[in-house]
Amino acid sequence: MNVDIPWDEFDPSKVDPELLKIVKAASMVEFNAWDYATYLNNVFADDEEAVEEFNHWAYEEVQHGQSLGKWAEYADPNWSHKEHFDRFVAGFRPDIDATQSIRGSRAGEMVARCMVEIGTSSYYGSIGQHTEEPVLREICKRIAADELRHYKMFYKNMKRYLESENPTRIQRLRVALGRVLETEDDELSYAYYAANCDPSTAYDRETYNKAYMRRAFEFYHPKQIERAVSMTLKASGFNPQSWYAQMAARGAWWFVRYRASRLAAANA
Repeated sequence: MNVDIPWDEFDPSKVDPELLKIVKAASMVEFNAWDYATYLNNVFADDEEAVEEFNHWAYEEVQHGQSLGKWAEYADPNWSHKEHFDRFVAGFRPDIDATQSIRGSRAGEMVARCMVEIGTSSYYGSIGQHTEEPVLREICKRIAADELRHYKMFYKNMKRYLESENPTRIQRLRVALGRVLETEDDELSYAYYAANCDPSTAYDRETYNKAYMRRAFEFYHPKQIERAVSMTLKASGFNPQSWYAQMAARGAWWFVRYRASRLAAANA
């Protein structure tokens, strides 16, 4: 991904310092994809086709982290992606030793992975629309497209396991919504802390979660939210073109705006 990115078009005058903070954090999470591939390879150890696809997915995710990290170093020459990533993994590591899915089934695991790709595609699509810096806009465009392709890969594998495990739509939706709520967990909060804060400052999850989410919610657009809701319902087995899908999209957009305003007010 780094090879043909037009780095010579980088424009420091177009860097948004608030956006830079969450890009730094995002580079940490993306670059750490091999940990999640290790976990998936353990859970799907006897499925060679899936393992091969998971490893390719992780390789591309790491490239995303490299590109975002390199852009952050262009935007802030005093910042080192490697140094801050080392801080991140020293303080946060997912459980990679499990051999059974924490979602209760392999189909559920694929639903959860679909949700991650939905979230990241919407996220980078929104950042790409917001930023005026041409190199970051191009990077985000490419990442968003990759994440949609990754969603299709996980969705395909989910369908294979639906045939043998047969979870209900409600069970799948519960996994999907549970994964959405995990955006409030330590990973993103600690990534923001490790990427942006002095090591002498003590880590507090609530403080840095609010710092991250306040900036992240600010950049979403209604079209991304509508598409995310549609893809979530599809992964859960519901009709993404139904009336209730439209109602859910409106509700999700209201929530994003409400949460953004509350976080902004609290910061003020």
